[in-house]
Amino acid sequence: MELSKQRPFPEILETDVDQLAQRILGNLAPGSRMILGLCGAPGAGKSTFADQLADRLGSDRAVVVPMDGFHLGHEVIKDSPKLDRKGAIDTFDVGGYRSLLQRIRSRDEDVVYAPLYRRGLEEPIAASIAVPRELPVIITEGNYLLAPDPRWQAVRAELDQVWYLETPDEIRVARLVDRHVHFGKALARAVEWVHRSDEPNAEFIRTTRHTADLVIRLS
Repeated sequence: MELSKQRPFPEILETDVDQLAQRILGNLAPGSRMILGLCGAPGAGKSTFADQLADRLGSDRAVVVPMDGFHLGHEVIKDSPKLDRKGAIDTFDVGGYRSLLQRIRSRDEDVVYAPLYRRGLEEPIAASIAVPRELPVIITEGNYLLAPDPRWQAVRAELDQVWYLETPDEIRVARLVDRHVHFGKALARAVEWVHRSDEPNAEFIRTTRHTADLVIRLS
């Protein structure tokens, strides 16, 4: 599917998952493949939204391939300042992510296997998601799909559209704190991590919103 032209200001759409699934199907040409990117600040609900969208489309049509599978592994960053900034833009293997998207787009393999990020373990696990050649819709989600860095713009070029999921900050921050507590951080440490690490990332990601094809506010 041809990449749509970016608008000076993206369309803002208040809608639900069912309507968005129909929007995808309505724009999917027979025999084509659409790679849809979902972007947004940490805690916006991208993973849940991606899974719901894939569920509405059905397993015979769609699969989710998260960008989080390209977190740098602990062995790479354990002696680096990046360990305390895990989740920042420079703690991902952007080249590996782009290469995977290129393989998915080319459709010259029966199955492409993508990595998955395992929360709790806090490590990427290779070859955990199967992407069969016949699936027409690939949904990928991550924080930095609209980043202006040339390496991330090369990732953007592999995506047919990028939708930006916009969620009120009070909901996002509460989700982030709950997530960190759930996966083992003490409450005070979770709050500190959110305000020291997650929220600076969120501020940067918001500066990329205007380059999205569509801004989504889920009802």
